[in-house]
Amino acid sequence: MFELSLLCPEERIEAVGEALEALDALSVSVEDADAQTDAEQALFGEPGMPPPKDGWQRSRVVALFPTQEAAGEARALLEVQDFFAGCRVLGLAEVPDQDWVRLTQSQFAPVEITPDFWIVPTWHELPPQAARHIRLDPGLAFGTGTHPTTRMCLRWIARRGGGFGRVLDYGCGSGILAIGAAKFGATDIDAVDIDPAAVESTRLNAEANGVVLKAGLPDAAQGAYGTVLANILATPLKVLAPLLCAHVDAGGHLVLAGILERQAAELQEAYAPWLPLEVSDAEDGWILMTASR
Repeated sequence: MFELSLLCPEERIEAVGEALEALDALSVSVEDADAQTDAEQALFGEPGMPPPKDGWQRSRVVALFPTQEAAGEARALLEVQDFFAGCRVLGLAEVPDQDWVRLTQSQFAPVEITPDFWIVPTWHELPPQAARHIRLDPGLAFGTGTHPTTRMCLRWIARRGGGFGRVLDYGCGSGILAIGAAKFGATDIDAVDIDPAAVESTRLNAEANGVVLKAGLPDAAQGAYGTVLANILATPLKVLAPLLCAHVDAGGHLVLAGILERQAAELQEAYAPWLPLEVSDAEDGWILMTASR
């Protein structure tokens, strides 16, 4: 396999990317050419929505080809195109053969939630101190325990330790929060997501962890719950405020994540007609917001 690397300005990314795909590139990726420098830029977008921009002011475009001849032909064809103006070739190199499965697995180590509660990939031995654990492998659905928002939700579950009542995991992704609640004694759990792949992932992960829950699309969430968990992002959380609050039973708890520190006030304002949100945890610029009815 051979890698063709290009440096392109932002306005050329779309045309160059489409051309590489037309030239039968196996994959095309775009990254910030100024990453880890003072000129680095952050691009954020909401799940399911198009990115705010196609690339950075200076983007490194990397295309993989099966042979050196295919990569060389793509380079030669690109360099004579009008839309390639302002771009340049950084290099063409062979990608060494690797055990990609083993390499991917090596990037995911057990994740400590609390000293005795861990998220552990199936290929790892359990840490001796893991009195409770969730077995979870990286997959198509969001939620492997590596992101601060997931860890904060699981910490809340672990610190509460029980008394959850009915549990709703709204936007369940991999099902990790619902499974975490089950590990701490919850027995009546609904996990819902708009993505059928997430619903299936949740079912499989629950089965692999020996817990019982009901997974389905959002209309499967019915009635009031003692605990409502939603680890999504600030914008959909604001839109969902009346729906999520309506599901919180008297004496119940609402737990929200996917919120940046600077978004705390706007979430509090959005939920104020129903429940008083407060910040109950913070990590790496992200916050956990909770409320009780």
